[in-house]
Amino acid sequence: MASTMFLVALALLASSVVAHGGLANYTVGDTWYRGYDPDEPLKDQEGQPWMVQRIWTSIDPIFFVNDTGLACNNPGTAPPSYIPIAAGDNITAVYWYWLHPYGPMSVWLADCGTSCEDVNVNDLNFFKIWEAGLLEGNIVEGIWYQKKFQNWDGSPDLWPVTIPSTIKPGLYIIRHEILSIHIENKPQFYPECAHLNITGTGTAVPSPDYFAKFPGTYKDDDPSIRIDIYSDAIKAQTNYTIPGPPVWDG
Repeated sequence: MASTMFLVALALLASSVVAHGGLANYTVGDTWYRGYDPDEPLKDQEGQPWMVQRIWTSIDPIFFVNDTGLACNNPGTAPPSYIPIAAGDNITAVYWYWLHPYGPMSVWLADCGTSCEDVNVNDLNFFKIWEAGLLEGNIVEGIWYQKKFQNWDGSPDLWPVTIPSTIKPGLYIIRHEILSIHIENKPQFYPECAHLNITGTGTAVPSPDYFAKFPGTYKDDDPSIRIDIYSDAIKAQTNYTIPGPPVWDG
């Protein structure tokens, strides 16, 4: 029995090493909200009353800036439920593992109006509430947030962000995006979305200068997206411009 369990553990480890990863769960305070698991049957998850995350059926990345899945991954089917959260509170994205070391990470919100289940995510105005990229050093040998948030002690990788305290309450989609640039001129996008019911007394809304649409905002020839970080011209640089509009902090 012990040897069988050891072999199973080795197989699981091997599969994770070659995999990319994805956003598995969310936490707000002490409450845990389960996300979609592409390794479990769709029929056991789609439409379930506890489901708060839009469906993503593969840990594989999105490679093209004009892919409709760039908004909320593919197929992006809407869940029936929402994560309740107060403006000014933290929400933490939970990844069981993450392996890629290079590229920016960002978090976005989009106001759904009366329902997030009925919207076309490609038509929504997303606005960025958090971003992080190269933290120190040069592009190849330095430290990116994408590497810093990884844990190698068996604990999950945690990505906490704060909902702007002054935001107008309502129903929103929260979109987490990791852009990995470790392969030359072949960007890899990893977006996942969930539904939020934000409460509070704020009235703030972003101006159109902060809005982005997916697809539409990112361009294929953006030098921060289509990039060879190992080239002589780039590898020693100590700055990196994160794609998209600036962060709106309320």
